[in-house]
Amino acid sequence: MPLLTGVALALVAVFGWQGWQKYQSNQAHGASLVYQQLLEAALDPSGQADAAVVAELANTLKSDYAGTHYAQYGRLFVAKVAVEAGKLDDAAVELQAIVDKPADDSLAELARQRLARVLAAQNKAEEALLLLDAKVEPAFAASREELKGDLLVQLGRADDAHAAYEKAKAALSEEAAVGGLQMKLDDLAKGDA
Repeated sequence: MPLLTGVALALVAVFGWQGWQKYQSNQAHGASLVYQQLLEAALDPSGQADAAVVAELANTLKSDYAGTHYAQYGRLFVAKVAVEAGKLDDAAVELQAIVDKPADDSLAELARQRLARVLAAQNKAEEALLLLDAKVEPAFAASREELKGDLLVQLGRADDAHAAYEKAKAALSEEAAVGGLQMKLDDLAKGDA
């Protein structure tokens, strides 16, 4: 009897595991298909995203596939379309939802920096700076410091902006630091002269 019980439990465990794996695979596949449709709607060749379709597909991702990264990627595209339509409050709501409950650290940082840009566009640079005070992974340090510099320039704090740009430059390779970041530093130097 104990042997039969052990075999039965082993079979239940194996079939349960296989069922769970199949469910996960189906969820990922379904989310991928909806996300592909969202991309097509958001990145329309005409340059005009269909905001209603993007919102509908993103809502499908959020409701039916909430546990996947695709749901948060959908939020990023809804925010992008909202910014393009001048609906900064809507974009901020979508981005804040990712910042509050990120699927991973990379998405959290991407949403945090995009939200800071939206806040800056709403003339809330101080709030954006506070958002950027969180810990940052080294891979994102340069872009975060450059964004801080941009916000500080917006606030008229040139010395602090210069320091932030220098931190961003130090986090980059020599070749990468010669582009737009160097121009920002040069522009601040011209303002001092």
